Amino acid sequence: MAVLTALATGVRGPLAGLTLGRMHIDALTPAEQRVLGCLIEKRFTTPDQYPLTLNALRLACNQSTNRDPVVDYDETTVRDAAQRLARYGLTRLASGHSSRAVKYRHLAEDALGVDQPQLALLAVLLLRGEQTPGELKARTDRMAAFDSLERVDTTLAALCERGYVQRIDRRPGQKEDRFRQLLGGAEAALGSDATADGGPGGPRGGASHESPDHGGQAAGQATAAGPASAAPPQGAAGADRDALEARLASLEQKVERLAAALAGFLEES
Repeated sequence: MAVLTALATGVRGPLAGLTLGRMHIDALTPAEQRVLGCLIEKRFTTPDQYPLTLNALRLACNQSTNRDPVVDYDETTVRDAAQRLARYGLTRLASGHSSRAVKYRHLAEDALGVDQPQLALLAVLLLRGEQTPGELKARTDRMAAFDSLERVDTTLAALCERGYVQRIDRRPGQKEDRFRQLLGGAEAALGSDATADGGPGGPRGGASHESPDHGGQAAGQATAAGPASAAPPQGAAGADRDALEARLASLEQKVERLAAALAGFLEES
């Protein structure tokens, strides 16, 4: 029963570090970045509805306001992204107090080692792309209170030192430097420069669908955050990995159902 309860409420203690398929946080896909940003945002802005059900998380990802680009992810894309984030130690399942539905919460403070003001800035950068310090100050007011632009600059500098954020020199006609998050990797961030003005990757703000498999995106397929991932590996090694990913996804779905059932049982008992 102790093991089953851990599955329903989130693994902590000695087992907390035993995540499958852990990878560097700078390799998060666009869907994973959007899911993580939404969980951080909704924790602060709608605490009564947090943790989020899968449907609530999908709606948050697909909002047409406070999002750039606007996407149209289906439940499978959102669920798979949330499951991968859990393997990286950035999210976990959470049982609701009055619902049997599986819910999701983030663990970004512990996983990234950041405080609330830093987390608020990261959330806006994850959800809205490049921002100036003034824009960040205005758009984080429901998540963290920055009493001055100097405070924003100090917090951004700390994030830059940690490798989570990068300063972008102002372009001709711009009055302020801008900042972008690097959880998708420096190469992906650099690629966003080509699409910011409607370059080869297409104009910002378009809808995007993403394959739930990290390696399953074909070269040239547009994603919500810029260039597509590389083509899947070929040969026996690629086939073995694909089979393992499929088995792991099936296992995670069974664990989700078991966690939901157990949460309901514990509420009734």
